[in-house]
Amino acid sequence: MHLKEAIKSQYQASLAMLRQAIVECPPRLWDQPESKNRFWHVAYHALFYTHLYLQPAESDFTPWAKGRKDYQFMGPTPWPPHTAPEIDRVYSKEELLEYLELVQGQVETIIDVLDFDGRSGFEWLPMGKLELQFYTIRHLQQHTGELCERLGTEAGIEIGWVGMRPG
Repeated sequence: MHLKEAIKSQYQASLAMLRQAIVECPPRLWDQPESKNRFWHVAYHALFYTHLYLQPAESDFTPWAKGRKDYQFMGPTPWPPHTAPEIDRVYSKEELLEYLELVQGQVETIIDVLDFDGRSGFEWLPMGKLELQFYTIRHLQQHTGELCERLGTEAGIEIGWVGMRPG
C-alpha cells in the first residue's frame, strides 16, 4: 500500500469512529451542562483542526460555511488577551455530520497533492508535512476516544473499533 493511501485510510477510519460517536450520542449528553467540554464541542474541535491541518498551508484554509468565530477553541484563545470564545449556539448532530462529510472528502482529494517532504505549512507547528499527518490523526483519535469513553461510561454505549478505511 502506498504511503498516501495508508494515511487516507487511517484518517477515514478515525472519522468513521467519530461519526459513530456523533450518531450514537444520546440527547442528554450532546450538550450536557455539567461537562467541562460539551460533547458536540469536542466533536467540532476535532473536525475543525482535522480540516485545517489537512491543508497544504494555513493560507489555503477555507473555513466551513457554517463555522462560527472561535468555536474551535475549548478554552481561552492561545494568544493575548486569552479570551474565551463566546459560545451561544449548539451545533446539531446533522450539522456536525455534514462537516464530517466535508472533511472526509478533503482527505480523499488533498492528501494526494501534499508534499510530505515539505514543512507543515503552519508556523506554530515546527514539523514536516508527513509528521503533521500523524499529529493530526492522533489529535482526531484522542478526541474521538474521549467521546467514546464518555458514551461508554455515561450511557453504556460502545463504539466499534475501525482499523482502516471502511468499505
